[in-house]
Amino acid sequence: TWITAALRDEQFFSLAELNRAIRDKLELFNQRLFQKKEGSRRILFLEEEKPLLAPLPATRFELSDWKTATVQFNYHISVDGMLYSVPYEYIKKKVDVKVTDITIEIFYNHNRIASHRRLKGRPGQYSTITEHMPEDHQKYLEWNGDRFRKWAERIGINTYTVVNAILTSKSVEQQTYRSCMGLLKLAEKYSDALLEAACKKALSYTSSPSYKSIKNILVTGSVKPESETTESKTTHKAHGITRGADYYRR
Repeated sequence: TWITAALRDEQFFSLAELNRAIRDKLELFNQRLFQKKEGSRRILFLEEEKPLLAPLPATRFELSDWKTATVQFNYHISVDGMLYSVPYEYIKKKVDVKVTDITIEIFYNHNRIASHRRLKGRPGQYSTITEHMPEDHQKYLEWNGDRFRKWAERIGINTYTVVNAILTSKSVEQQTYRSCMGLLKLAEKYSDALLEAACKKALSYTSSPSYKSIKNILVTGSVKPESETTESKTTHKAHGITRGADYYRR
């Protein structure tokens, strides 16, 4: 009231200008001596109140929303279209999620089990912490989708197509690395040509073959390398004057 009265006859042309004037009057108001006791508001604050104050928080207060989520089988939860990992031991558990503008904190039975920087932009992004992954997933951390694709491409276009289909078959790419590694390792046992032929045959049945289906094709020996197939079809043409049994069946 004292400040309002002191400024009642002044005119201001911006909020910043008004705030500066209020600040100046506030300093004077706090320094004014009390009428019925010693000191001023400023002296009272410095001598009696300030020593009792606790330090301010290290980070500024943020408004937050609370949500509940169920940990999916890929050890991630979904928050506003983004996915955040939690320790895999909590798969299928219901958790509480504190959402602020910059962080995602995940709690189970009031204990914080994970914290992430909040993802922004394109929906469907993943924030995955290595320690949250099962051990068999961590084995393939040095690998990524591009490395598997390049390896498959060196074997052949059909192998590349199968590997690409496997990589995109799950919502978390890391979960497909074991299958990709197993598939590509089949070339060491059977040869690049046989693996390429098996992938071609599998793709004739489905656009998304599995590692197991291609391994079964190789185990049963139901394919031959492309080069052998081509040679068998062209053998009778090697000599123009040679007539085989097929000639006399016409």
